[in-house]
Amino acid sequence: KPASLVKKETRDADLATKKAGAEKKLKVVRAARRKEIVKRTAKYYKEYAAADLEGVRVNREAKTNGNYYVPAEAKLAFVIRLRGVNNIQPKPRKIMKLMRLRQINNGVFVKLNKASKEMIRIAEPFITYGYPNLKTVRELIYKRGFGKINGQRVAITDNSVIESALGKYGIVCIEDLIHEIYTVGPHFKQANNFLWHFKLSCAKGGLRKINNHFVEGGDFGNRERFI
Repeated sequence: KPASLVKKETRDADLATKKAGAEKKLKVVRAARRKEIVKRTAKYYKEYAAADLEGVRVNREAKTNGNYYVPAEAKLAFVIRLRGVNNIQPKPRKIMKLMRLRQINNGVFVKLNKASKEMIRIAEPFITYGYPNLKTVRELIYKRGFGKINGQRVAITDNSVIESALGKYGIVCIEDLIHEIYTVGPHFKQANNFLWHFKLSCAKGGLRKINNHFVEGGDFGNRERFI
């Protein structure tokens, strides 16, 4: 055999060995990570169930004592844009732009505080919002969720997409992301900013009356748990 061919074969064999070793290591790391993710998910589910049971217990206790149980104010809202670009004053237009609601049927999660409540109040005739439950948050992220990587809309097909963007905040899988959004955790801002605004389909059966508030049989305004 020519010396060059022998050299090439030796080099190829070395590369194949290195590649096999790297793949083996990666497999072990992935298996460990999967185990960790399953453990975290189980912990979150336990936490959600405990919170539900606590709510039921406190409610029953209040009823037994002849009192009323008033749940804590919502910390999370889901806001949807209802109106197009015509006949919108500059202030609500700017607020909707800040909230990333640039088109009809765009939706975003918003952390409720004094400032965001005031912004929602100003833009209220052009949006509808409510307080999503765990099922709604989970389904939105699983079914309609896209990530933002380098300003690009990227489908969340794998946990590695989330880990590459939010790993430094301890958010490494989709259940971590759901937990951070639903509980409005310490890294809610980064998690919510990673999520691309939701592009929703039109309301089933159409809207009722876009110029009336939800409580008057219309569409805009606060729907609370009916979102």
